[in-house]
Amino acid sequence: METASIPFKVHQCSKCPGDTEYYCVSCPFDMCPQCKENHVKDLKTIDHDVVSYRDKINYISTQEMCVRHPICVRHPIYVYRKYCEPCQVPVCFYCTQHRNHRQSLVRRAYKTKRQQHKGTIHTIRSEALFYRPVLLPRIKSDFKTCRAKFFLYQSEMLTKAQKLKHLIDYLQKDFMCNVFCDFDFKHRCLKQKREMIIHIVSLQRYVHIYEQRRVIRPLQFLSSIKTALPQIHPTLHTSQLSMTGSINKEDVMESLSAIQITERGNRRVVNQCLLKLTSGPEFHLSLTVTGVDRCYHISCVKSDRVWVSDWRNKLILTDTTGVPLHRLKELCSGLCVNMYRGLHTVNSDCELIYIDRNDNINILSKDMKTTTTFIERTDSIWEPRCVYWSPSTGDLLVGMCYNFTKTGTKTGKVTRYNKSGQLTQTIEHDNTGWGLYRQPSYITENNNGDVVVSDYWPGVVVVTERGGRHRFSYTGHPSGIGLQPRGICTDALSHILVCSNVTNTVQMLDRDGQFLSHLLTKSQEMGEPRSLSYEVNTHRLWVGSRDNKVCVYRYITRQDALTDQSHVMESLSGIPTPGTEKPQQGHQCLLKLMSPPELLHTLTVRDGGGCDHISCVTSDRVWVSDRNNLILTDTTGVPLHLVEDSRCGLYDGKGSHTVNSESELIYIDRNCNINKLSNDMKTTTTFIEGTDSTWRPRCVYWSPSTGDLLVGMCYNHTVTGKGTRTWTGKVTQYNQSGQLTQTIQHNSTGRGLYRQPLYITKNNNGDVVVSDYDDVYESGAVVVTERGGRHRFSYTGHPSEIGLQPRGICTDALSHILVCDGKTETVQMLDKDGQFLSHLLTKSQEMGVPRSLSYDVNTHRLWVGSYKKVCVYRYITRQDALTDGHRPRPDGGAMFR
Repeated sequence: METASIPFKVHQCSKCPGDTEYYCVSCPFDMCPQCKENHVKDLKTIDHDVVSYRDKINYISTQEMCVRHPICVRHPIYVYRKYCEPCQVPVCFYCTQHRNHRQSLVRRAYKTKRQQHKGTIHTIRSEALFYRPVLLPRIKSDFKTCRAKFFLYQSEMLTKAQKLKHLIDYLQKDFMCNVFCDFDFKHRCLKQKREMIIHIVSLQRYVHIYEQRRVIRPLQFLSSIKTALPQIHPTLHTSQLSMTGSINKEDVMESLSAIQITERGNRRVVNQCLLKLTSGPEFHLSLTVTGVDRCYHISCVKSDRVWVSDWRNKLILTDTTGVPLHRLKELCSGLCVNMYRGLHTVNSDCELIYIDRNDNINILSKDMKTTTTFIERTDSIWEPRCVYWSPSTGDLLVGMCYNFTKTGTKTGKVTRYNKSGQLTQTIEHDNTGWGLYRQPSYITENNNGDVVVSDYWPGVVVVTERGGRHRFSYTGHPSGIGLQPRGICTDALSHILVCSNVTNTVQMLDRDGQFLSHLLTKSQEMGEPRSLSYEVNTHRLWVGSRDNKVCVYRYITRQDALTDQSHVMESLSGIPTPGTEKPQQGHQCLLKLMSPPELLHTLTVRDGGGCDHISCVTSDRVWVSDRNNLILTDTTGVPLHLVEDSRCGLYDGKGSHTVNSESELIYIDRNCNINKLSNDMKTTTTFIEGTDSTWRPRCVYWSPSTGDLLVGMCYNHTVTGKGTRTWTGKVTQYNQSGQLTQTIQHNSTGRGLYRQPLYITKNNNGDVVVSDYDDVYESGAVVVTERGGRHRFSYTGHPSEIGLQPRGICTDALSHILVCDGKTETVQMLDKDGQFLSHLLTKSQEMGVPRSLSYDVNTHRLWVGSYKKVCVYRYITRQDALTDGHRPRPDGGAMFR
């Protein structure tokens, strides 16, 4: 008998022919596993609710339960049908020990557990699975090197342990000898004591004879005593119990501290390797908020909830419908001049932190039931105006204002409080003592730790580094129409976003304050932007407007190379491990070398005898020095400013000047002082006074990463009896206050590292790079030491060439070392470990012989100085791999299996 075939069809995915296993409640869509994976990773749909398909039909059959859940351990012929809630285990009908406990159906228990772990499931799906293909290859490579490094450390530890054991054995032996010596000391003292007693008794007997018998001849008597009494010579005995010569404390400390364990953080991927800007902002949703009058500050809680406040002391929690879910009536008053204020923020526990009517800072619990005072106001003069909770440190940043009633002027400051509410930092003045703020209205923090403040009254965005040093102030678009800043925030790519009341736009700056674009402009759906909040989980921007509207935009997306699982290995070079690498090394993910270098423009410097050293200020201004002059010029070559007291003429104009992050010139003057010239060319201050007549500064470099100043110094001394001069050099480092913090002079064997440091710079990994020249032998080297001063290597030229005459030197964003060579008349490129890569530039008609270098970190352009000319080249460009989606992709199944 033939069996009749019953036709059936498996339910297919809504996007591809695959079998349906998942269902998106938000879309709604049926999805196969691959489409589900792409759906939860895409930032457009990252917050959608994706469930298994059986949850959609709300049914779990007995057969499925048998497959997905094991049969009962105590009763193998039965399957689990219930769930014991107190014991948190599944049970069958015959598990009698759980009958008196509270029980529920397996399906209901499954839903409860799933809701409980919904956040964890979402994080694993949208984040962990996205990072996995990037992190896993790097971790596997670590496994290969871990064993070899472990054996190396183990061998060192055994050697140190053996050395320490020898020291302890020697100490024990020496101690025992000293103890027995002490016993011998006591024995000799007792013996001498007995002899002295006998001697005293004999003297007393002779005195008695002399006095009682009344001897008439004293001389005869004394002579008889001298021959009769024994000769006693008392000696002073001291203990020999001393360990100063037996053991060296430094040896013990070296044995104990030579092997150190460095604790490292979790491996993570820098955002520049994962995210990129879209071609334009994409409008996501809009909601009209009821119950407030103008949305002057917003704090995003999660992807569908936001706190909104207005200028009339109203603060509400709303969802995407705009309907108030909760109202707070004790918010600090925002009337009149105080209406633009960031009065609230949200922490990682979704708790609201806000300033109340009494200027206390309170915390409202997640369930809206408990309010606690986090920071109580005790100072009647300083008034808190804005708050921001830092996700990176857990600290609370507070912008405060002080109104001088006599003059009517205001001054501000920023205070930092830790998780316990204790004051840990105050930021108030710049390095010249001037106040940084007037009326801090909104405050936030960037990924690099910078504190970013929207200062209302002067109309400026003030940015300081984590330690409080002023980095820059942004006063608006280069066109000069002003700013009037309102709400402010930063995004995952370290951009600074600020609402401008002048242009009614949201302006985007990079983290160094350079204007990038008008990200958003006044529109019909948004109105006039007044407040901002960036949601870090979905990478969406919430914008509050003057028209009671909150609009949500998306202008950041994930890298195409990672979304479709291709080019994973392209991003591995940008994966730092905290504690070992700096975030700046993520440039390898974004930049690459181009060949050949492209000449952008050339300028002929007037009133100069040669470009012996250059310091780039901006993309169109540069300081140039020769043997006699130090001038500021632009792309036309016309001098804009002349420094008359520089030391250029005395030392042939070597690396005697540098520029800091505030565009201030730092230079060596004729008296060997190191001065600072303000960016408006009006004020000159002595930063480091030259007090040592022996050591003279030759070159300076300001470090962008630390804010320290590196100074190359030289000591000229004459060899006695020979009449010849020799040079000795060293490198000193000064902090932002001008205090000496480090000196680098000798290598591990005690020999001097430098002769005549002419130019100095610093690499991205912290290496100190010096162009060192010896005019006696007419040769030199590039000397590189690590951050702590240990000598790494010295580069003396290409092996096939005749040595090196190093001149100007710099490093680029890819950690290459570039040096001008006087012998080959080229610019040589080395890697960070001193390996020769190429002759990047050679002598040419437009450039001439290269003498000096300066790398512009903002535009990634190389400025090259020669005889009366400065040429600007571009040899670094953006990575094509991050936007190219047509290369072969790896085995996706193997990647996620």
